Amino acid sequence: MKSPIDYDHLPMNWVGDWAGQRRRLTPERPALVVPETGWRLNYRELDDCARQFAQWLANHAHLRAGDIVALIAQNRAEALLLYLACGKLGLILAPISYRLAATDQIALLERINPQLLVIDSALDNPLEGSQGVLNDCRHFGIGGDDCDYTREVAVLAPEPINNALPMAQTSLLVHTGGSTGLPKICAVSYRQMLWNAFELMSAAPEGLGNRREMVLFPLYHIGGWNTVMPIWQAGGCVVMPTRFDPNTALACIEVESINHFGAVEAMLQAIIASEGFASARLDSLEGITTAGAPCAPATMAAFLDRGIPISQAYGLTEAGPSNFHNLRAGQTLAGLRASANSIGQALAYSDWAIVERHQGSAVSAGAVGELHLRSAHNFSGYWGDPAQTTERLSADGWVATGDLARERPDGGIELVGRVDNMLVIGGENIAAEALERDLEAHSDIDQALVFGVPDARWGTRAVACVVGPAPDTQASLEQWAKHTLAAFQRPIAWEIMTALPLTGAGKLDRRKARADYLERRTGEQ
Repeated sequence: MKSPIDYDHLPMNWVGDWAGQRRRLTPERPALVVPETGWRLNYRELDDCARQFAQWLANHAHLRAGDIVALIAQNRAEALLLYLACGKLGLILAPISYRLAATDQIALLERINPQLLVIDSALDNPLEGSQGVLNDCRHFGIGGDDCDYTREVAVLAPEPINNALPMAQTSLLVHTGGSTGLPKICAVSYRQMLWNAFELMSAAPEGLGNRREMVLFPLYHIGGWNTVMPIWQAGGCVVMPTRFDPNTALACIEVESINHFGAVEAMLQAIIASEGFASARLDSLEGITTAGAPCAPATMAAFLDRGIPISQAYGLTEAGPSNFHNLRAGQTLAGLRASANSIGQALAYSDWAIVERHQGSAVSAGAVGELHLRSAHNFSGYWGDPAQTTERLSADGWVATGDLARERPDGGIELVGRVDNMLVIGGENIAAEALERDLEAHSDIDQALVFGVPDARWGTRAVACVVGPAPDTQASLEQWAKHTLAAFQRPIAWEIMTALPLTGAGKLDRRKARADYLERRTGEQ
């Protein structure tokens, strides 16, 4: 029997009132700690602060349901309070990376067209004096003792305020990293946020209610919000440094008894390289999740060697971001080592398929194809871009991830590379990521980045950017490649670097690496 009620579009009082519901259930439980700025709130206090911000947004900024609030900020308590306040009113929060160039920030703001722009007062504001849409958009400062938030919001009475919202309502506008061109803007609904929380609550063997979770992912990334909100849904505590620093992270683990955190590989490498890592007390840690991009087994080994479970997870803004994980009940350290190259198995409420690209038919067992995902936590589409939405999201609800994958004999999924990073060299196909893993097997290479350049004979040849080798070892690298790699796999050029270029989201920036290489080569000719 088909229900006569469409619950996805039915306004309900609890949908955006995350803080209010948790206040009702566990008012005195610790909810938020921001070590550098001294914020320590239980759920009653968290909701009071969210009420204050909602009162200001409604009665002083005069915003109404469906209006957009843009945010450019570090990981501040006020940013989380702003999101909770937006939920009470049906406003849409659009976090924008503070790492982007001003021109890119302005381009995103013009596409989003916000009614309010909230900016971290501690950041240089490159948008001041800019023209266009920002002229009609009020600016509001957070962070610090003498900012707009302190003067105008913190002084208000925390009167209850809440609007009923449907789960289909857009909650966030999250831009992608833009590593393959202009950033896309993903519309993230309350349904998506809620089902992500269900996924993680059902996946954690011990549950999330007793978590003390350190949040290192930035709040302009979906990983930041998808770390905070499931913890709060379950009644756990979020500990959030304002900005990533390896020594601050280690201190947080010790002082705040952190039992779990997530990070991209670059963060983990910085923690490992810090002076305090060897002596740090990490006995409270029960698990680490690495996400955002594949993490090298050698990086994970530094934590496994200390008895700390660490594994890769997988997801993307358009289809999650929680879809696969390795930290299952009963998983051993030996098992995690064996599955270091795997993103694990699907979470409870995610459909997945590995298909022939552009054909849609399933590949044979163990073969490589494009990973497709379907769940109740798929995104609602690209903001203002129906053509791109149709290209990514099928009529029957499958999201084409753009990731190449294969199923392992143990049932785990292994990522091979990106569809758009596939190199066709002399008629042979090889994923740039696969070649990077081969290069990182060299004892002197800590990190590798590979991209293709045109070649008259082969069509395309690989260029390798590597971190680790001494500047005068290129000849030995070429000799090693000659004995280790097939002829078509060998890089035509080696770029020895001290660090690989990264996007604002912390992912390898192949576009920049390739552009810089071609520019240098043109200058040398």
